[in-house]
Amino acid sequence: MTAYTATVTVRLKRGVLDPEAETTQQALERLGFELSDLRSADRFEVDLDAADADEAADRAGEMAERLLANPTIHDYDVAVAER
Repeated sequence: MTAYTATVTVRLKRGVLDPEAETTQQALERLGFELSDLRSADRFEVDLDAADADEAADRAGEMAERLLANPTIHDYDVAVAER
């Protein structure tokens, strides 16, 4: 078994209201920053042991599907790095 860190990034799908990002975007624009869009995201870092990177990614993806994200309103990405 090898030690891995799986990073799961969860964000709202396009078209789903994101009031946190909207408020932050307005504040940034008041500070003089120009941007076309802003979206918020949650990032989870999961340390786990697995036989290989693919197994670690599969397990992290299952965690996202079952708890970390709501597939109806969220998209998520999984990245795996060896620790």
